[in-house]
Amino acid sequence: MPKMRAVQVSKAAGPLETVEREVPATGPGLVRVRVEACGICHSDALTKEGLWPGVQYPRVPGHEIAGVVDAIGPEVAGWKPGDRVGIGWHGWHCGSCDSCRRGEFLLCRLGNRVPGIAYDGGYEDYVVAPAGALARIPAQLTATEAAPLMCAGVTTFNPLRHAGAIPGDLVAVLGLGGLGHLGVQFASKMGFDTVAIARGREKEPLARELGARIYIDSREQDPAVELTKLGGARVILATVTNAAAMTAVIGGLGVDGKLLIVGAPHEPLQVPIGLLIGGRRSIAGWPSGRSIDSEDTMAFAARTGVRSRNELFPLDRAAAAYERMMSGDARFRVVLTTAG
Repeated sequence: MPKMRAVQVSKAAGPLETVEREVPATGPGLVRVRVEACGICHSDALTKEGLWPGVQYPRVPGHEIAGVVDAIGPEVAGWKPGDRVGIGWHGWHCGSCDSCRRGEFLLCRLGNRVPGIAYDGGYEDYVVAPAGALARIPAQLTATEAAPLMCAGVTTFNPLRHAGAIPGDLVAVLGLGGLGHLGVQFASKMGFDTVAIARGREKEPLARELGARIYIDSREQDPAVELTKLGGARVILATVTNAAAMTAVIGGLGVDGKLLIVGAPHEPLQVPIGLLIGGRRSIAGWPSGRSIDSEDTMAFAARTGVRSRNELFPLDRAAAAYERMMSGDARFRVVLTTAG
């Protein structure tokens, strides 16, 4: 049998180790994808550190996958070898529960089977996934450009387009990291009056380069006060993982404004209830999207020029790449490539 490289975790909190495996076979409803790139996401720690209940080891992490269809199994329609595809957080759905019947596949009652958690992900040369998890990659995007859009991209694009804001509305993005730098780009390209909020005046040139009209330095300014001066935000997209920073911006929402949370802090959010009642403000979370949402994300990015800023590592250096992402030293995204 032909062999391939795979970077696996053998036990909870164990090291990432490169091993040789047989190239996996397809099966009914499954597609084999030759991986070209795979983004490293902070959520990969759920597998690496054993934080997701029921993870079976050894397991290959990775759910920001971009590659080419290599083989298809029986009962697969609409895909053929050579198609360029991505695989993201939405890795499977049952199709029969109430959520699935309403098209909310990511909220499947039997649980979304996430690549890299429920089955082997993209830190390897070939991955096998259900056909329903695939998203088409536009010709304008390279594999390394597409991979981060399968999680970080759809996680910011999807809530913004469903937030209820219209072009011209004031929309703020809290944070300018791996999620936030994409959120600012998407908000600007959607026609929102975009505000970027981050710590430090040195980030202002970047924020404006990404498309923000206004920059608020939360270290020197009160973001709620500054947003109120602008009339209040229709939406604030919170991409940081700091609950206190989220609490600090709630007062900057306008009437019927919404705080949309996509970052996941460990500590609970402290909410001043009077601010919610007094301005009909609301707080909501949003979980990335379905495979078709990932496809929409990539198509929008291809048309409008939205791009993730990436640091590239070869697959054989996956352990170093993972540590760089998790340490916070990476400014934006880290992407593994299988070439070379």
